[in-house]
Amino acid sequence: MFHLQTFGDLRLIETSGDPVRYPIKGLLMMALLYTGPSRELSRYELAQFLWSDVEPEQTRLNLRKLLSRIREMDGARAELPFDFTATSVRLDAQAVSSDLDIFHAGGAPLERLKAIAELTQRGFIGNIKPATKPIDAWIRAQRDAQALQLRQAWLDALPEVHNPGDARIISSAALQILERDPNDEQVRALLHQLSGGSSLSERLGDRPARVEVKRSAAGGEAPGDTEHILPAPLILPRLVLLPPTSKHADAGLALANALIEDVTIELCAVRNISIVAPHTAGQIRRDSEKAAIVARHSIAYLLDTRFSEEGLFAQLIYFPTDEIIWANRFAMTPDILPRQRRLIAQQLTLSVASELAENEEERLRFEANPQAYHSYLVGSSLMSKLTLPHIRRARKAFKQSLAHKPDFSPSFTGLARTFTSEWLVTAQGDNELLHLAEQHALRAIERDPSSAAGHRELGVTKLYLGDVDASVAALDLAEELSPHFADVIYSHADTLVHASRPGDALAKITKAISLNPLAPDAYLWCAAGASFFLEQYEEAVAYVEAMKDKAPAHRIAAASCAMIGDRKRALFHRQRAESINPVFDVEKWLAIVPFKELWQKELYREGLLRAGF
Repeated sequence: MFHLQTFGDLRLIETSGDPVRYPIKGLLMMALLYTGPSRELSRYELAQFLWSDVEPEQTRLNLRKLLSRIREMDGARAELPFDFTATSVRLDAQAVSSDLDIFHAGGAPLERLKAIAELTQRGFIGNIKPATKPIDAWIRAQRDAQALQLRQAWLDALPEVHNPGDARIISSAALQILERDPNDEQVRALLHQLSGGSSLSERLGDRPARVEVKRSAAGGEAPGDTEHILPAPLILPRLVLLPPTSKHADAGLALANALIEDVTIELCAVRNISIVAPHTAGQIRRDSEKAAIVARHSIAYLLDTRFSEEGLFAQLIYFPTDEIIWANRFAMTPDILPRQRRLIAQQLTLSVASELAENEEERLRFEANPQAYHSYLVGSSLMSKLTLPHIRRARKAFKQSLAHKPDFSPSFTGLARTFTSEWLVTAQGDNELLHLAEQHALRAIERDPSSAAGHRELGVTKLYLGDVDASVAALDLAEELSPHFADVIYSHADTLVHASRPGDALAKITKAISLNPLAPDAYLWCAAGASFFLEQYEEAVAYVEAMKDKAPAHRIAAASCAMIGDRKRALFHRQRAESINPVFDVEKWLAIVPFKELWQKELYREGLLRAGF
């Protein structure tokens, strides 16, 4: 006997448990025959299925080669899974079993539901990109049929729920069904009836996303008026609730996980979002490349949670801009949690749902311009590294974004950031770069005055132009517009360093790092600067050491080491800084960098001179 595994990785396994080396197209052929009514197809049908995009004569030749290869591989085995004739191929039902058999198995309804749900959440043939349209259509048809069977198994198992363990099986499967079809109102209603009902819909109301358009004189449609309203798009924004992490795995973490499950079920009452099922959420949490997998699943929002002795910290992140649009901490002491778990879940749910509704206009603006959005994301990803090649490639991407949509505000903010970043990295005092940054920041604000991002870039630019008070004012406004936007708080902290308020700056950058724990290097660089001006030199060096790319911060590290008399480390950092920028001049740089009070400039000069610059 062989076992054909079709969920997750498509592969063939011997009874001993060892995988069989088999051509992928041979496995696809086996899976196709296994799902067919007679488990037999003509050679012509198989050839068209596997190679529909080539000439008929070539498809027949390809099939003959595949069958010949399979004969050679199976020649040493007593039982072959295939029977070949001159005109057809048949799969021997006695020689092969499959995980697909679960759909036809009997047993207790709850156990059958659990088995089907665990199987389908792994994804039917999830490791193969369909090479032909017939293969793609067949995989889609199979997944649709399996979804219907999961739904029927769920309905069959519903009357068998008698305890919390049974309810968890039902809830998890229901979320899986709703992830695939958010409009399944019967499953949604039954799930909430099972969970004791929810007043969320009544408290929040169903707020349909709306796109306002006006008719032009030519009879077309254009954005900007309220004369004509288009319905919400059929594709709903997707939200993933990442299970909580904790440094200490204890009973509190288990309770926090249960709380997030409650919130997941509560959010199913909101019909304007699609909830990612907990299994997928767990995979995303464990994946080292979270951003890539989030993008692959077309997820717009993440609710990231962390559990500690202080309680449950939750933050709602809008993935396209990496903006934290809401954050809060919930006390979860053992003495109050059993009584208040439901209340906390409802508070957390209502907050998340309200923020999602308010952010929908932003999401629709992004998704209405996919090419502009894609180029913007490319530019944003490049800006994670403060090197001149990355900055200039990012600038090119932002310009491409504006070529697709000339009034795309986020790309103007991105362009502004490239100019200020180049000014910083080159350290040549080129004010033309700053004036370009200011122009683009103002264009971003003109197109979207309510966005914190444009005001942030204006504040950063004003700082480097020497207008520290205007910089603080712009960043105060940016933080007021988006109080949980970690990047805005970081920029505000950086300005406060130059405003001769390093203590306030360190407090703000610490908050930014708490909101964005896997902090970008720029955050750590800012923290190092604040620590230096507080004369906390060891702490300043520690922040630099934590940076992945220390290139921009070698000067502050060298100055810090010199101030504590560590000449060896000061020399190391100075040599690194000079290799990056061999024409750096202390007095020229200090004449450029804005500091509100003279003591700050004198302290930095002393550190740099002691380091040997």
